Amino acid sequence: MNGGSSGTGRRIVLWRHGQTAWNLERRFQGSTDIELTETGVGQARRAARLLASLRPDAIVASDLRRAAATAAELSAVSGLTVAHDAALRETYAGAWQGLTHQEIVERFGDQYAAWKRGEPVRRGGGELETEVADRAAPVVLEHAEKLPENGTLVVVSHGGTIRTTIGRLLGLEAHHWEGLGGLSNCCWSVLGEGARGWRLLEHNAGTLPEPVLGDDD
Repeated sequence: MNGGSSGTGRRIVLWRHGQTAWNLERRFQGSTDIELTETGVGQARRAARLLASLRPDAIVASDLRRAAATAAELSAVSGLTVAHDAALRETYAGAWQGLTHQEIVERFGDQYAAWKRGEPVRRGGGELETEVADRAAPVVLEHAEKLPENGTLVVVSHGGTIRTTIGRLLGLEAHHWEGLGGLSNCCWSVLGEGARGWRLLEHNAGTLPEPVLGDDD
């Protein structure tokens, strides 16, 4: 295993799922199990061809349908079997789930504002962002540790879960995690192994800039 400035070492690609109808409606999904739209399947298929060129060694995905279906497209072109783990699901957000962005602001304005300020908030009575990182980051690391030297892991998950996991793996304090912008549908971020731990090599890569439609926008 090599690290440092040579650019070698293991890589983790954190890939957000494709578009869903609730993304388009700006409706908070959280852990609700929403399927991809036809457009979302097409996004996953296109992105999978690009990601396959990285010659990944392993794929692990959230078991929610939108992530599992996205991962299946990469499995189809890479020949790799997908491991599914519920710990990679999106943040459970209780009463916020199913509400539009506007409805959340109207009904939970103070809570929403506190969240955007970086305060620890149980959105809708759900999980704290640190609790999401507590469950997701160890799963990502567990799979990364199984990689061969210079190997690549693709993690197929959700915008909020990916952001909190990146924040945790980079060693950032939780109130700084909001500084990591959201991911557009079917875009990804890449962490590389350096001499002092994981480094962010790419963020929201994969397309020309598109609006971030989802819980994490």
